[in-house]
Amino acid sequence: MYLHAGNNKNIRKKDIIGIFDADNSTISYITRKYLSDAQKEERVISAKDEIPKSFILYKENGKYMICFSQISTAALIGRA
Repeated sequence: MYLHAGNNKNIRKKDIIGIFDADNSTISYITRKYLSDAQKEERVISAKDEIPKSFILYKENGKYMICFSQISTAALIGRA
């Protein structure tokens, strides 16, 4: 099964590690650093160009990837 993250981006449910609220989780310096490092390593994709409400951490081809989504955390969890 797949989780639709928005804008035609689908992620396999078994590969999802976590779904995080972008506003609350980016308060932490450690999370901001992790996201910054992931972006430098080109492991971050965006489901759309709008301001993200959440992000999904998942594994793809042996790499930990991050997908930002404009869909809220509650809606994504409900879809899962």
